[in-house]
Amino acid sequence: MKTLWEIMSWVSDKNRFLRIENYMEFAKYYLEFIEKELQAEIVAQNETNYRFFQYKRDGEYNITRPVNGDLFFHLPDYEHLSTNFMNTLENIRDIKENGIERGNINRFIYTTQQTIGCALDAFPASKTNTSRKVNGDLFERLIQLTMKQMGFSIDSETLNVPVPHTEEKMKYQNDIEIKINGDIVAIGSVKTSSKDRIDKIFLDKIMYNQLTNTNTPHFAIFLHDVQRVGKEPNYRVGQTFLTGHFKAYTIGLNTLDGVYYCDLRPIMKTDTLLKEHIKSLDYLLCEDVWNYI
Repeated sequence: MKTLWEIMSWVSDKNRFLRIENYMEFAKYYLEFIEKELQAEIVAQNETNYRFFQYKRDGEYNITRPVNGDLFFHLPDYEHLSTNFMNTLENIRDIKENGIERGNINRFIYTTQQTIGCALDAFPASKTNTSRKVNGDLFERLIQLTMKQMGFSIDSETLNVPVPHTEEKMKYQNDIEIKINGDIVAIGSVKTSSKDRIDKIFLDKIMYNQLTNTNTPHFAIFLHDVQRVGKEPNYRVGQTFLTGHFKAYTIGLNTLDGVYYCDLRPIMKTDTLLKEHIKSLDYLLCEDVWNYI
């Protein structure tokens, strides 16, 4: 079993996450660690399916981000699914009608990424900004690797789009570009949460398509939209999803072609407009991405 110091050293080095197998290996070590070496597991006061992991002295008794227990695998289940995960991705269209397998893909990606985020939470507060950047970069890479395993040609690059009637160019840095024969057929944004980012994603679609005179599909992928709030011992889950902003941009500006979450908020399952535009990640991987191309 790895020590927390070894886990922290590993997760801070992005060069150790170059293949999906690297992600799975790290996740297994982290899941093994939290089975035996936590100070405590704290249940959120307002949404009891969420919990927080508290480290011992070696992690300065830090408390992690919220983890959804309905999605987060324990080690035996994660190990079992990991043995066939790569093959499942290669043949993902075959499970389109299998709700359990689709749900497991969503949970597997959620668990894999949350082991990274929680490990980064062991670092001191002075490292928060660095940890946030590492977490975001590794989630983006995980999604890119996942879609490559499905057989897609995926790029992440900065495009220089000409501005009409000027000599200027507007830069677009895309997390995901799905290409066929070298041509971009869909553009995706990958973020751990929509907080402070949702506005730009809507604007990027309308500006890019107007400047390029295309109707390129734009989609967004988010891990979750929750954060820890409150003080010990009354820790709660706070929502970072801005319902009003999302609806305003969807109705008043332009709709995104798809918005996908690993961890859907309850309102996304009950609100009529949100249900129409926001789905779980398996919908993208099993169905929608094939329509985009």
